[in-house]
Amino acid sequence: MKRAALLLFGLTTVAHAETYKGLGAESVSAAEVAKFAAPPLPDTVSRRIQTMLDLRGASDGPLTRKGDKAFFTSRITGQFHVWRQDAAMGFPVQVTGGEDRTSIVEIAPNDAFIVVQRDVGGQENPGLYTMPVAGGALTLVQHTPKVQTFHEFVADDSKSLYFRANDIAADSFAIYRWDVSTQKKEKVFDQPGLWSIADHKGTEWILVKTTGNTSNEIYTYDLTKQTLTPLLGQNKAQEYHVRFGAKRDQFLVRTNEPSEYFRLYELTRGSTELKAITPETKFDVEDFGIDDARLRIYVRTNEAGYAKTNVLDARSLKALKLPKLPAADHVRVTSVSHGGRYIGISLEGSTMPGQSLVYDWQKKRLTTWRVPMTPEIDVSKFAVATLESYPARDGTPIPMFVRRPASCPAAGAKTGTPCPVIVEFHGGPESQTRAGFSGTAQAYVDAGFIIVQPNVRGSSGYGKQWLNADNAARRLDVVTDIEDASIYIKKTWTAGGKAPKLGVLGGSYGGYSVLMAMTYFAGAYDAGVQSVGISNLKTFLMNTAPYRRALRVSEYGDPTKDEAALTKLSPITHVAKLKAPLLSIQGVNDPRVPVGEAMQFYKEAERRKIPGGLILFPDEGHGVAKRANQVLAIGHTLAFFEKHLK
Repeated sequence: MKRAALLLFGLTTVAHAETYKGLGAESVSAAEVAKFAAPPLPDTVSRRIQTMLDLRGASDGPLTRKGDKAFFTSRITGQFHVWRQDAAMGFPVQVTGGEDRTSIVEIAPNDAFIVVQRDVGGQENPGLYTMPVAGGALTLVQHTPKVQTFHEFVADDSKSLYFRANDIAADSFAIYRWDVSTQKKEKVFDQPGLWSIADHKGTEWILVKTTGNTSNEIYTYDLTKQTLTPLLGQNKAQEYHVRFGAKRDQFLVRTNEPSEYFRLYELTRGSTELKAITPETKFDVEDFGIDDARLRIYVRTNEAGYAKTNVLDARSLKALKLPKLPAADHVRVTSVSHGGRYIGISLEGSTMPGQSLVYDWQKKRLTTWRVPMTPEIDVSKFAVATLESYPARDGTPIPMFVRRPASCPAAGAKTGTPCPVIVEFHGGPESQTRAGFSGTAQAYVDAGFIIVQPNVRGSSGYGKQWLNADNAARRLDVVTDIEDASIYIKKTWTAGGKAPKLGVLGGSYGGYSVLMAMTYFAGAYDAGVQSVGISNLKTFLMNTAPYRRALRVSEYGDPTKDEAALTKLSPITHVAKLKAPLLSIQGVNDPRVPVGEAMQFYKEAERRKIPGGLILFPDEGHGVAKRANQVLAIGHTLAFFEKHLK
């Protein structure tokens, strides 16, 4: 839809006497947090959710160089923690504990210790620690309040590790070296910018300077000479992912700069020519990696929401064969041991929770290491996610994955009652709904809902034109994809001459989509539940974490230059049109979308006596991670839709 045509909708501007300021728990009173605590659920509802949360795919993680141990992160205890497994199908041992989310990031090349990352309360200000491979106490590397500390890599000799932190400036990352024996850190790189290390080889790094949500600049850095040399992307709004190749002065580059889709290229130092390694297709190369021995390259493609993996010889670039694997929606190489001998492979499908296998290149042996846990549930009967589409008003087919209860009448049936439909918009917005296993989606199916998950314009996986279609003011042209899903479903998914009731669901940018669906497109949906969604793009950009503000402007628009578009595209501008029930769920510690976004919108809805309400979780951030809170969030969402759509 053209921008001028949007005037047909009209703008019902709301004058706000005050706006919130700040981020996290400091911006909301303890009394308000207590007021909006999640009410307890009926036992029958809670039990349904608890059963589904007991479904666990096999988590993935790094392997030791010897291939005799694997580490992985799992929330089997109700919170994410690190586990060690000492043999294929062996009983795993929990090695970290406590109430804070903890994950494994690397095993040292000499197999002596692991590096773990720990976050407190969902604040996304993680710290780093080491632990002996055999387990034991954590050794602090760095964990500072209101500072992000991210692991980069362990040195090849295992005597030191490198990390980045925004402890000098909130919107900039410096890089540090930490000595394992002395436990002392030293700053090794502190130029302003959002820097990270993509790869290392000898005394040279590949450095990434992130300039936007989907743009960056690539440099090489000589540690001995302390010289920074531009390689790719300077003064361009492009995205690059770069690793050292097997040959001298060779770089492997994943980018969509020369093509509509991401492909893998090779670049020779001193040259600007990108030579294609992978063929031109209508699918993205969504990820790639090369082992530290520079033996093999692993290339994963995203084929309309299904993950496929291929392997190349790092020198000849010729295809290598993986072992024969069971059929799956997604085949991913998830880890490569130091030295490159062992790889972890993950398989997943709609009726197949993730399972973890290990392949030994030397012995050509494939071994199952971990299998999923599905207590009391036959997952073979789960609804299969089918790839379908609906037409946007300009005729563009919008892809969507659909899961249906077997009992629902077919679309257009002359008899029967249509099943209610929940349309779930993903976050990002540069994300993508994928096929595969989802216990949460099945919970909606089991409750009698058809669950629809579109990939509207702005999603990844469909080329850069699709990806960039919603940047800044251009979002006005494609935000109608939200309403068009409703128009199509109500028109074509009838039964007995009746249109289905329609709910809308989403988190993060998906939460923003819900708020737009319920205000800008009021009447399109009969009820909505949004989690950690943006209600006012201007207050969001003003209050989000400084490091994120710099990245989000390229996506949503500049608060000054694009002020008119930001106002039109803010759900709170249109809140006077809100009529249908709406529930909001928010983590108080959210560093991305401040809790004030939920609070200010709730107050406007309450003023208009809109049914629904607000739930605040004081110990969560951008989303709900702890099991007890997940039960409450999913349970209240299900109960809300059952009340208003049935």
